[in-house]
Amino acid sequence: MRATEHNETVTIVGAGLVGSLLAVELARQGYSVEVLERRPDMRREVIDAGRSINLAISTRGLYALRQQGLEEEALRHAIPMRGRMIHPPKGSLVYQPYGKDDSQHINSLSRAWLNKFLMSAAEESGRVRFRYRQRVTHLDAKTGVLTVVDEATGEERREEGRVVFGTDGSGSAVRQALEQVQGFESTQEQLGHGYKELTIPAGPGGAFQMEKHALHIWPRGTYMLIALPNEDGSFTCTLFLPWKGPVSFESLDTPARLEAFFEEQFADAKALIPDLTEAFFARPTGSMVTVKCAPWHAGGKAVVLGDAAHAIVPFFGQGMNCGFEDVTVFNRLLAEHGSWESLFGALEKLRKTNSDAIADMAVENFIEMRDSTGNPRFLLEKAVEKVLLNAFPGTFVSRYSMVSFSRVPYRLAYEVGAIAGGIVSELSEGLTRAEDVDLERAGRLIQERLVPFMKEHADGFRTEG
Repeated sequence: MRATEHNETVTIVGAGLVGSLLAVELARQGYSVEVLERRPDMRREVIDAGRSINLAISTRGLYALRQQGLEEEALRHAIPMRGRMIHPPKGSLVYQPYGKDDSQHINSLSRAWLNKFLMSAAEESGRVRFRYRQRVTHLDAKTGVLTVVDEATGEERREEGRVVFGTDGSGSAVRQALEQVQGFESTQEQLGHGYKELTIPAGPGGAFQMEKHALHIWPRGTYMLIALPNEDGSFTCTLFLPWKGPVSFESLDTPARLEAFFEEQFADAKALIPDLTEAFFARPTGSMVTVKCAPWHAGGKAVVLGDAAHAIVPFFGQGMNCGFEDVTVFNRLLAEHGSWESLFGALEKLRKTNSDAIADMAVENFIEMRDSTGNPRFLLEKAVEKVLLNAFPGTFVSRYSMVSFSRVPYRLAYEVGAIAGGIVSELSEGLTRAEDVDLERAGRLIQERLVPFMKEHADGFRTEG
């Protein structure tokens, strides 16, 4: 179904990261694209989108950019994060590498920069038109007719005869329209925590005031603080707290309580945030939701991708990476299917089970980050895991490495991770040092449990793009 064979215009609802990358891809395939965005043009106006300032882009997201010739420029603006730097309430910092060596790392990247970059790349194709302050008020899933209000003029119009791609986020208007489809089901699970972003400014001369190449975490059981580095030497800090309870956003209702809380729990971070009270009470508190739905499409008339189809909480750093992988898979399927309906059905079949898996892993990783990263047993197991990754390359793999440093389907990463985690847990029993792990026993366990599973699912280990 190559677009060069016909002159078809398609509509994308939502000019966020996934929508803009999809526009680049559709334009590359020869389609004319109209992108409808409710917000103003973020390249010309400052927008508080209520979204996290930083992204952790890893292998899946970088591969999607590489397919469009955009990876190299993106990496110029990214900061490699080679591991977690744990800040305990008292005592020394603890560093946990992400991979078997420094070549395996994730990258901190500005969400706003990447979004603007993708929008400009789409426009440079000459085939993409962005229209701003456009609010979709209705989509007839059976006919594909869109009703759109121009919020600048108040004018309402109907658009018909086009395929509609919904990349309009977790509150997607396109997904809501799919409720008309027989058998449609959707779940939205709100996390009991919210988040608020703060800033550690750069030091003199743009110096980083903490380790530059790490994702910093202050794990405190039911809540935590994290910090990611920025190009200008600053760090974006995100505080995750329950909405209600003894320690919550509700309880931190005065400057005095806030200051005392940070002094007790995050003293080293507090010393680096000069405008803590002002920023905390001035900035919005964000919410986090997991969205799962099916089907993702209405025949060949409309389809949802990215957060519109599968919003996930941010604790595996995979929301954008997963959405970009949707575009990678879409790109491959475009050459294999003769109709939009066939393509959309194949896309959902390949991606639904995997997006569900990463959604579940993201919630599990939240618990790990806030509860376990400061736990001595957890630290030991992570060290044992690293020993096994280096001692048994190719036969021992970890869940984190498969999710972040490969394009193996998320569902298989989830299942392999459970087996690998069980092996690490058994080998860690009675140990005080990771280097004392019994490698002979480790080899037997890997051959008995992990290798047979990987052989059984060898076909599934081909990448999704």
